[in-house]
Amino acid sequence: MLGALDLALLRLLRTRGHSPALEAAAVGLARVGEHAALWHSVAVAGTLLDRDRRPLYLHTIRAVGVTQFATSAIKLGFRRARPAIEDLPALMPTVSELSYPSAHASTAFAAARGLNGGPVLYALAVIMALSRPYLGVHYPSDTLAGAVLGDALARLTP
Repeated sequence: MLGALDLALLRLLRTRGHSPALEAAAVGLARVGEHAALWHSVAVAGTLLDRDRRPLYLHTIRAVGVTQFATSAIKLGFRRARPAIEDLPALMPTVSELSYPSAHASTAFAAARGLNGGPVLYALAVIMALSRPYLGVHYPSDTLAGAVLGDALARLTP
């Protein structure tokens, strides 16, 4: 049942709201999210430029790093293959063939929580997470698991 819902949501995200401009934007967002580059860049810049909030940015660097490590370990343990829908191929290549959980979603939510993010940061994290099934490279459950994992690890990281 859960697998059928996951597949139905994936098909919905792969077939609704697509245009060349939105697909290009999603691919661009995915590229800056690769290896948490966007989040590390924001946190490093904040560390260097905002002395008053340096501890917050240093915490974010740690939280995103812990989340990257944990996500990779879980992927190796679960070894869930990426979606392969014949009539809806992925819109971009991926670094690995492992899908669960989504590292883009986990690091986005770790950064949003680490940075004490308001609505704008959480909206960006949600967009990052939704872009993954939109592009056909993750099941929706991969991104949900990543979001929960990233938020939890950011809360737990000292």
